[in-house]
Amino acid sequence: MKKLNIPKPDVREKTLEHGISFPFDEELIMLILGSGTKKLPVELMASKIMEILDSSDEDKLVENLLKIKGIGEGKALAIAAAIELGRRRSNHLKAPIRTPQDVIPFVRNYAVSQKEHFLVITLNGGHEIIQIHCVSVGTLNRTLIHPREVFSQAIKENAAAIIVCHNHPSGNCQPSTEDIETTRILLQASQIIGIVLLDHVIIDCENYFSFVENHVLFSDDD
Repeated sequence: MKKLNIPKPDVREKTLEHGISFPFDEELIMLILGSGTKKLPVELMASKIMEILDSSDEDKLVENLLKIKGIGEGKALAIAAAIELGRRRSNHLKAPIRTPQDVIPFVRNYAVSQKEHFLVITLNGGHEIIQIHCVSVGTLNRTLIHPREVFSQAIKENAAAIIVCHNHPSGNCQPSTEDIETTRILLQASQIIGIVLLDHVIIDCENYFSFVENHVLFSDDD
């Protein structure tokens, strides 16, 4: 049996001791890979991957990674998935929200889900995104929401405002009676708590519905 190279113990140990922000980029790649091959030690593999990351277009990343000998589909997809996860978790930070459409790029990955996800987008005083939280996951097209779940993260993050959003697995983004009632309750709660509810956006694969744009519950004075 061939003995595979694994990340140097000091990389793992120092990461565990000091935190995940400690390793250099190539060392992070080593931790993701877990091992190299007899002909391509993990350190060299990580170096070659960094060269690809620095020169590849996003849509050709997996294809170019597979050109490295010793990199199979599993490792190529693991690297691409890690990058995509990092992008999703960070690309919204401080993004300014001026219109409902500004929200869509940051939540559209939920549109294809077969379960309903209810999201809370927390915003600072400049209406820049602080964070996006999934507070409830339902089955098919039903999820249960309580104001406590919606506003708890906003309070922790000292948010000035929030936007709520959820997907409709049915493919129709028109609000249901339950959606309208939930929004009404959240509006009432926002006035008591002092964190402004700016909008409720419903998404599907093709379109979106904004309560504000369609003047449902929200008036021009809100």
